[in-house]
Amino acid sequence: MKLENLNIIIADDHPLFRNALRQALTTAFEHAQWFEADSAEALQSVLDVRSIDYDLVLLDLQMPGSHGYSTLIHLRSHYPDLPVVVISAHEDINTISRAIHYGSSGFIPKSASMETLKEALSAVLFGDIWLPKGTEIISIDDDAVDKMASKLSDLTPQQYKVLQMFAEGLLNKQIAYDLGVSEATIKAHATAIFRKLGVRNRTQAVIALAQLEMDKVDLS
Repeated sequence: MKLENLNIIIADDHPLFRNALRQALTTAFEHAQWFEADSAEALQSVLDVRSIDYDLVLLDLQMPGSHGYSTLIHLRSHYPDLPVVVISAHEDINTISRAIHYGSSGFIPKSASMETLKEALSAVLFGDIWLPKGTEIISIDDDAVDKMASKLSDLTPQQYKVLQMFAEGLLNKQIAYDLGVSEATIKAHATAIFRKLGVRNRTQAVIALAQLEMDKVDLS
């Protein structure tokens, strides 16, 4: 593909980092349009603009609402043709391996130089997988977490959003108000979420989601 007229989303909750990243990459992708999100919910709102064909998402695993790898899993399930590159301050092999396992097209440490960043994004936009030099991926063998990841990928975008709000401790009435729907609709979403995740209530659903938090995963 030609690296021009690109639509790139930067999903990170640090405005200074987003601004610095956008300014640095503008020289490499001068005709790109940049879209920003500071939470998983904001990212979904950007993606909901169907009139725009997005070419790439730069994703921070720890922005609000991400719950570790869950947003990455959700993106790969519902936007399979949209490359996602994880940009993270966590540069350990466990985090890198898990990100690739769940479908990231690349992993870029936040400590990487701008030249490295440009190289990585160009590679991904041409269809390659990019990793830091010398990285040797660890094989993932975690059936319990993988099963939960598979169940999570079955949630619709709206169901995933409701699950995130459960994790924030919001009541059905609050969620309904925020999403502009009826409380009965939220209850229907809750029933579908519980069924798909194989749980009985919102507490169990939140515990299930927590399995995908970065600090819950240990490959050693």
